[in-house]
Amino acid sequence: MQSLQTTATVTSDGKLIAQVPPSILPGRHRVVLVIDDASTKQVPQAPASMSALKVFKWNAWPADSTFRREEIYGDEGR
Repeated sequence: MQSLQTTATVTSDGKLIAQVPPSILPGRHRVVLVIDDASTKQVPQAPASMSALKVFKWNAWPADSTFRREEIYGDEGR
């Protein structure tokens, strides 16, 4: 039995891709996989451009509606 530490890539279809040293013979092997929690965090993607947002026209609300917290809950808050 050998102990090996390497970095692997998981593809979107769930396949694991890892580089092993040449001393590992080709074929099927029993492996133990430990996923480091620190490296599983997704990198946040940049937000979409504001110009890409769709604008909706709501005719049921008065044009001067702001829906501020003070207007909804009054002076006492919630």
